[in-house]
Amino acid sequence: MKVTILLLCLVGLFATISHAQPAWQSNLDSKVRFYQTTDFGIVLAGSEKNLYAVDGETGERIWRRTTGKIEETAITQVPNTDLILVTRDLGSKSRLEAVDLLSGARIWQSDKVKGDVMQLAVDPENDLIAVILVKDTRGRSGDNFKQKPVVHVLQLSTGDELWHRDFDDKIEMMPSRFGDNLGEISYTLDNYRAPLLLDGRLYLFYEGSTSYDALTGKAKENEKFKINDDGLALTEADPVFDDTHLYVSGRGRVRAINRQTGHDDWKADDLGTCAEMALVGSTLYVRTGGQFTQLKDGETKEKGPFGVSAINTANGKTLWRYKGADRGVTNFAFADANTIVVADKDELTSIDARIGKRIEKRQHKIENAQFILINEGGQAVVGGRDEIAAFRLGEPKRPELWRVRHKAPARGILRTVAGIALRATAIYFRYGGIATSAIGLARTGISLASAASSFRWSGLSTHFGSVNLTTLASNAAGNYVGNRIYAYGSLARSPNLLSRANGLQIVIPNARDIRGQVIGKAIDRAIPSREDVQESILDRLDPVNQIDKLAGFLLRRKRLAELRGNYMYFYTDLSSPFNKKGLVGVNVHTGQDARFILIADPDPNFVMDETANLLYSADGNRLQAFDLLNR
Repeated sequence: MKVTILLLCLVGLFATISHAQPAWQSNLDSKVRFYQTTDFGIVLAGSEKNLYAVDGETGERIWRRTTGKIEETAITQVPNTDLILVTRDLGSKSRLEAVDLLSGARIWQSDKVKGDVMQLAVDPENDLIAVILVKDTRGRSGDNFKQKPVVHVLQLSTGDELWHRDFDDKIEMMPSRFGDNLGEISYTLDNYRAPLLLDGRLYLFYEGSTSYDALTGKAKENEKFKINDDGLALTEADPVFDDTHLYVSGRGRVRAINRQTGHDDWKADDLGTCAEMALVGSTLYVRTGGQFTQLKDGETKEKGPFGVSAINTANGKTLWRYKGADRGVTNFAFADANTIVVADKDELTSIDARIGKRIEKRQHKIENAQFILINEGGQAVVGGRDEIAAFRLGEPKRPELWRVRHKAPARGILRTVAGIALRATAIYFRYGGIATSAIGLARTGISLASAASSFRWSGLSTHFGSVNLTTLASNAAGNYVGNRIYAYGSLARSPNLLSRANGLQIVIPNARDIRGQVIGKAIDRAIPSREDVQESILDRLDPVNQIDKLAGFLLRRKRLAELRGNYMYFYTDLSSPFNKKGLVGVNVHTGQDARFILIADPDPNFVMDETANLLYSADGNRLQAFDLLNR
């Protein structure tokens, strides 16, 4: 009898393993067109008729808004706030709405904008938001798709427009995804750096490098040059700044823009394609050349010259140049303030950051190496799409610590499988973690643009599986989430929540006029509208339970702020006892296969929520969540 019971239990166990059941499932009114996670653990999903907010942990609907058929580019998160932006086309008119993420209520709306928000910069301290919009973002896959963007600068608390400006020319855009027989898809501005609000100026990086007075729109500086060099995405580095200067790249040079005057104080010329910059103390380090995503097909292309340079930020003089890298150089990482590590096609190299001399070099034997990071143990981890290995630095004998390889499944449509495999690996770089080069540098004084009072948003945070791993690794620096939240919706109207913020700082900003004068609380200026909100969960809860629900979202936001990347995921054929396709998470600190997700054929746009330990995927009208199984 006992043997029979044991056998039945084993049969049940293996049935569960071989047929993974979702942790939860939420059925929408029609096919799921898109979905994306948010910083509060809420999943936004669009159907043919509605926009849904779904609790990422339970699958419970939080609210639904009647929007009609909208594209994935119509929904934009406003970083470090409780707002999302929703754009809608209403016949010949368009509307931009700021919506409370937690309740679905409209905070304000503007009828003066047309198109979808592609990128934005927000400065809550000065009540400013700059949005870059593009109309008609749909096109056939593989087209050389171009459109003319428009920049609008608005008051964040009210939506009142301060100024807008049309771009001079149409610019090349990037597909939101690559694959076979996709037909018509959305195009994005992911191939450009997001705008930046700094010192009362708005900097744009679409037709070169341009700056405007943020309040009046008066042009300050304008240097035109071709951004998508050779049809490649993000060949220029993201700007960085210190207390006195903003450093931007273009045309093979780096410029130091004085933050007080807005003019160039110096230029460092003839560097080559400046793909990555990091500022440590008074030295600006620049990676030249690398691997970039081709806009036409999403494949990776190498472009040189390859190397690393160090520039004295006091005068722009080049201190040294290291040219010993072969083609296909990855991002660089800092083992400490004095040691840079970089990988190329064949070798892992350590460079003395003070003088630019090679410290050591060794073969890494990673096929098509695409990224390097420094883990908690100070080891250099080199990886590609299906393999990673860790190496001791300064250890000439037996430097390799571990090596893990998980090839993508051979079965299925090759291009689709490759896309899923890339997205799985790319998940690690979504928020940036302790193992990224930037966090390691933060311990030694790196200057991060995102540490200022202004924040930026780019579609890379949503379409992160569309670009190569080198680009994602070099951009992970700016993707961390802070502990400060600027509240405009439900959080601002629930003072009892302040005592339950769990270490988060909730700021209720003041509304200001165009001269920067305070004109009253933002919560007094903006009366929320629930006109389009359907089946809101907050309407069904009493005040006490409402506070509990909102406090739960704050707790998830805190978890995200504390999240550090530990696992690199690979899409592969899982071994026994699973014996099916799925995802395996490799601990980047130990090399152990530590996590498994039993989903054989995920939606190519699947996304992971590390705070909830769930993977989200869509199937028809069903939004599903699958558990992450720990070893």
